[in-house]
Amino acid sequence: MNRQILSRKIIDTCLEMTRLGLNQGTAGNVSVRYGNGMLITPTGTPYEKLNEDNIVYVDKDGHFEVGKLPSSEWLFHLAVYQVRPDCDAVIHNHSLNCAAVSILEKPIPAIHYMVAVSGTDHIPCVPYATFGTHKLADFVREGIKKSKAILLAHHGLIVTENNLDKALWLAHEVEVIAAWYLKLLATGLPIPTLQKTEMAIVLNKFKNYGLRIEE
Repeated sequence: MNRQILSRKIIDTCLEMTRLGLNQGTAGNVSVRYGNGMLITPTGTPYEKLNEDNIVYVDKDGHFEVGKLPSSEWLFHLAVYQVRPDCDAVIHNHSLNCAAVSILEKPIPAIHYMVAVSGTDHIPCVPYATFGTHKLADFVREGIKKSKAILLAHHGLIVTENNLDKALWLAHEVEVIAAWYLKLLATGLPIPTLQKTEMAIVLNKFKNYGLRIEE
């Protein structure tokens, strides 16, 4: 896929993310693997004002185009691509329920079999670090090795998948799961979770499950 088409897809994904209520304002960022690096949204630009020429190319060493500034979170996007060769798209947002759970510094346990969309039996929450820093990128690098969806403490959500449509689908699924978890926490009751043996069965079934979208 050429750069213009990918850039347009990034913008359309940003707009759809807002339409779905997964993001607001200029928060969040979206990237795709491209060439020897990635294409990523620029810093501080409202999604509705983006055009294809605004999307920034960043190479694997962190060098970006003269006259363009990538999202402040470009470091952790590169970190994801370094450790997930199976994935070609990254979405980060501050979705309401995921951000709320992240503030609790809690992973989401196996409250429902759909937690397995993450590729593991829970949705991890990595420690807090200032946005845009190498420290945060290091936390993301370690967390994303184990799960395609991770919470960033006091921050939000990151998901990765092999294309943007699947990544957006995953982000939406995790936001729904986070909403369920908050409702359960609000009851004050003990929260039953599925056993690891059952989640292992589901994870195996999920190898052939998911959004049916051609690559």
